[in-house]
Amino acid sequence: MLCRCSLYPVRILRKRKSLLSDGYYSDKKYMYHSLCRKAFCRSDHYVFLISKSQSLLRCPPSIRRMSEAAKDPIQCHRQRLSAWFSCLPSEERHFGPSFDLDSIHVDPVIRESTVEEILRPPSDHSFLSPLLRRSISVSELFHPDSSGKPIRNVVLYGTVGTGKSTLIRKLILDWCNGRRDEFQLIIPLSCEDLSQVTAPVSLSRLISRKYQHLRDLLPNLSNHPGVLFVLNNLEWMNLDFRMANTELCSDPNEPFPPSTILVNLMRGYLLPEACVLITTRPSALSRIPGKYVERYAEICGFSDMELQKMYFHVRLGHGDADPRETENLAEMLSRNLEHHSQLSAACFLPSYCWLTCATLHLLYYTKSGYPPTTLTSIYTSFLRLNFAGEILDITHPSKISLMRYVARTVGKLAYEGCRSRHTRFTEDDLNRCFQVELKTEEELNLLNIFRADALRFFLTPCVHPGQENLFVFTIPAMQEYLAALYVVLGERKTTLQRLGKEVSEIIGKAGEDVIAVLNVLSKLLPLRVFAIFNLLRVVPRLFGKVSGQNRDIIAHTMTVEMFREEDSYNDDVLDQINSSILGVEGPAPLLDDEYGGKQEAFELFPIFMAGLLSRQNRALLDQLGCSIMSMSAVEITTALKKHLLRSSLRRLPPSELMDFLFFLYEFQNKGFTAGLVTSLQDLDLANVRMTPLKCTVVTTVMGDIKKLLNEANLSSCHLDPDAIHTLSPVLRKCQNVNLQMNSLGPDSCKEIKDVLLHPDCAITNLKLCNNPLNAEGVRLLAEALCENQSLTHLSLLHTHLGDEGAEILASQLGRNKNLQELNLAYNGIKDEAAMRLIEEANRHPTLRRVHMYFNDLSDSGLRSLQSLADVRVLVSLTEGQDASSHWSLILRELRANAGGWDHEKISAHLALLLRDLQSSRELAGSLFRKVRILRVERKVKSMLSRIQQGKL
Repeated sequence: MLCRCSLYPVRILRKRKSLLSDGYYSDKKYMYHSLCRKAFCRSDHYVFLISKSQSLLRCPPSIRRMSEAAKDPIQCHRQRLSAWFSCLPSEERHFGPSFDLDSIHVDPVIRESTVEEILRPPSDHSFLSPLLRRSISVSELFHPDSSGKPIRNVVLYGTVGTGKSTLIRKLILDWCNGRRDEFQLIIPLSCEDLSQVTAPVSLSRLISRKYQHLRDLLPNLSNHPGVLFVLNNLEWMNLDFRMANTELCSDPNEPFPPSTILVNLMRGYLLPEACVLITTRPSALSRIPGKYVERYAEICGFSDMELQKMYFHVRLGHGDADPRETENLAEMLSRNLEHHSQLSAACFLPSYCWLTCATLHLLYYTKSGYPPTTLTSIYTSFLRLNFAGEILDITHPSKISLMRYVARTVGKLAYEGCRSRHTRFTEDDLNRCFQVELKTEEELNLLNIFRADALRFFLTPCVHPGQENLFVFTIPAMQEYLAALYVVLGERKTTLQRLGKEVSEIIGKAGEDVIAVLNVLSKLLPLRVFAIFNLLRVVPRLFGKVSGQNRDIIAHTMTVEMFREEDSYNDDVLDQINSSILGVEGPAPLLDDEYGGKQEAFELFPIFMAGLLSRQNRALLDQLGCSIMSMSAVEITTALKKHLLRSSLRRLPPSELMDFLFFLYEFQNKGFTAGLVTSLQDLDLANVRMTPLKCTVVTTVMGDIKKLLNEANLSSCHLDPDAIHTLSPVLRKCQNVNLQMNSLGPDSCKEIKDVLLHPDCAITNLKLCNNPLNAEGVRLLAEALCENQSLTHLSLLHTHLGDEGAEILASQLGRNKNLQELNLAYNGIKDEAAMRLIEEANRHPTLRRVHMYFNDLSDSGLRSLQSLADVRVLVSLTEGQDASSHWSLILRELRANAGGWDHEKISAHLALLLRDLQSSRELAGSLFRKVRILRVERKVKSMLSRIQQGKL
């Protein structure tokens, strides 16, 4: 990976005067750019954030302290470059500490091109034409051509995201480690840095300032064999190869403007024996005459699906993740690539392969206790990788950032698609959004540059048969991200709003001049009529207040999109993202929109809007040239809080509630979140698959809540011990906790025990039904019962306790002082263990009800349990010759849990209960009792029939 701002380490110079003494680096902005600021190092695979002034300080001490005079200059140069280019970005910590370029690099496809193909008008529909050209490797770039002619200048070009920077970084590291012997010396130079130098400087001076350890080689550099100059990002230089405008230069020690040095270097007048490797975007290819380039090579990314699979296997196989889970993810991803041709088309860009892996790591490997990572920050960092500091056209006077141009044009297209629920666009749709502001020839040139350099990064032709003339976003979620950026930046304006802003600015500027003149005249002619012109000052303020209403419109849009009724019962957005990457098992979804595509929900759209307002993402956007002012963010947040409070008071379906919590998580504003979560009474996430990320989201958003929640329903959520541990700050603040049907075992009971023993635990009702706790798990829970002061109702229905678990509970029950109800139904408990447990329950000061139905009790055991008077023992639907007063409670528990039970076994239990009911009905002397028992019989027969038919 290459630093987007520099391909070289810089020496830390302590005295500014030394920089200014000879005029070199006299531009203060460039000095700040080169020495102080953080360089956003860009890669199509990686996020890189390194301080130039700190980069050498991170090198091994042996390199920093070595005596350069005693070392071979070239060997010292190898070590310096290796130390610089081997630094890992901070974002790579999400993928484990063992990552380095040698272990994760997969070479993209490089295809040789010609001048004729470059000059041919580009076709936005032709994405497969590079496949017809000859493929070459990096080591073959400087091999002689087919006629045997040696190659001196090579231009490596490609659109944004294809892997140019990463390929160059790998080339330099290979040379540093002795794996490239065709060159004796490689000198990387950044065209972006050179474009900031205004004072003339010689090539020798330029190199010695960057690489002081090479100063002894510079006098004989022209005679040194095997020198390679790497010029990265040529689009930053406005080169002129005409003799009348650019002087000839053959002396490396003669000062010239940097553009003149580069032109003569490529002409061959300066260091004619040296080779030059140039990287650039396609729009800048015309700046170099074809006669000065011996070979054009286009980097095409991962156009081979096997390269994509190789990258994913290598990338996902690192870190401290479970190897089995990693292999499973890679297999599912590979299978989806084979069946989802649109995903495969998107992953031809190595950048999007990186984004896919980063998203999977967020979904599957998020750990509690680590700094929070949001989905919005991943997408914003991803765009910063490729577009930070990028200017659309360096020759254009506006110097508009490439990302700002994307937000205005592609963002408008994305928003129109979200609003109309479309993911496929025609050429007319593109023209309508891209050409809306075309007024001059210069603006048309900007559009052509964007189409050549970056259009394919965001939009790609649809690969479905019959839809090749339609365009889709390369990554579906990118449409929602750009739509959110378009709205939050305030680009969504009516014609009246745009005109009003321009008129307001004109009146405001003119008003200042008019008032200044009138102030002078009023001293000579003291007329009161001049005071009316002070109203001109009011116009900008008045327009500011009117435009403030736009903030309320943004907040209203976020709320409406967040709580759309038609999306209420969809899967939560995190599951939707997971399905889009790994695919969905089962039949393909129905195609129901007008282009034959699945109707999209666009539920990420409001969540991305919230994420973009966070302070972290606003800082990243500022580096992209898409600034969101702090005052604007405050106004939107204030208006948003009012809208959300009204909408969040209603009870939300579980998946919708999960989306709302994720919305607040992406916002990363504790004060804002605290004001909203207090309106929640319950946390109902039943049947939501609680991944590590979702558990982290819930804990981050609700962990600091002060008030107690009424209920936390986490039934059938695929919880595990780690999930219980992550959710513990929230669980202990809930009065009723439902954890049934989660396959929780003894390991999970350790975490539940810690929750119950916490001093702040407020749980009064705990349901652990239908979990394989076993006797070992019950032992841990019994230990927690001894010291817990809040729990009054505990349900261990169908938790595989057996006699051993019942004995453990009986031995510890006397140490508890607060339990009022205990459910031990359907646990295979026999007579002896049941009797001992109920005897202990009789001695308990507060316990009044114990559920013992559906256990392996004999008739005599049932009668013995029913004879105990102090504790109400629910063992049957009958009580002597009458129906039990709790028969509806027993059947309700059965109806709620029968879906996960053994149907044959439960049918046998129901048959026994039915037999008891019939016997009691025959013995009942009262007609009223017979009718009541008959009613219960009918309920049991109906339930038995539904179970046998598999309907319950």
